[in-house]
Amino acid sequence: MGGSEVERFLSHLATHEKVAASTQRQALNALVFLYREVLQTPLDQSIAPIRAKRKRQPPTVLTESEIERILSQMKGTHLLMAKLIYGSGIRLMECIRLRIQDIDFGQNQLFVRSGKGGKDRTTFLPRLVHDELHDHIERVKELHRRDLEQGFGEVYLPNALARKYKKAAWETSWQYVFPGKSRAIDPRSKKERRHHVLESGLQKAVKTAVRKSRIDKRATVHTLRHSFATHMLENGANIRVLQELLGHADVKTTEIYTHVMRKDIDGLLNPLDRLYNQ
Repeated sequence: MGGSEVERFLSHLATHEKVAASTQRQALNALVFLYREVLQTPLDQSIAPIRAKRKRQPPTVLTESEIERILSQMKGTHLLMAKLIYGSGIRLMECIRLRIQDIDFGQNQLFVRSGKGGKDRTTFLPRLVHDELHDHIERVKELHRRDLEQGFGEVYLPNALARKYKKAAWETSWQYVFPGKSRAIDPRSKKERRHHVLESGLQKAVKTAVRKSRIDKRATVHTLRHSFATHMLENGANIRVLQELLGHADVKTTEIYTHVMRKDIDGLLNPLDRLYNQ
């Protein structure tokens, strides 16, 4: 089978199987990989199947009391990470890739380096976590000091930075805020380094906390970011400012939160209530 058969198959997924756009795209990427790397016969680049329609689902948002219930079921580093994400609106990977130098206690800011789309930005550093985060970073510094004493202490840096700043990888300021518990061999350089924690740890901790809180919503780590954005709008934040804090390229992406924010409807009478109150 060649390009025409692959095109018909992908169109079938959209028209008959009614798969999501992301599922169709994943199928295309898998087939391109199969033909190029395994079969050694790359597909024609002109494949143009019928596209699955992308449905924009409104994000799941937690109330402030639900956030409080979830956080009460967490502890330790996972609790600190969850607080940072809800209090600053950063993404999961942006959180675990934070370096010590990205924390500005004086200005109450977090610096997000090379976020989604390769963009840098600043956002809130919640005052509530100052003491907790400061103590955590002091423990990370002590861990780094022990690694240096044992002949290690080098952290991963992107190639361009590693070439420009030869000794930066051993400096405390470049260490991850949330390092792994143990060192591991970096498959790229074959060096023994301490990388950041895995994202799965926080994902599992939040999932467990949601279950223990008896919250019947499909809440994940990313729901904390959605809740940050929605609660900011409800508290009167300018949508353009929020766009910058979240790192959205287009304000239309930010506008989706206006559809799930709590409207000021307390003074309105529901038609069903009015019908039975007559």
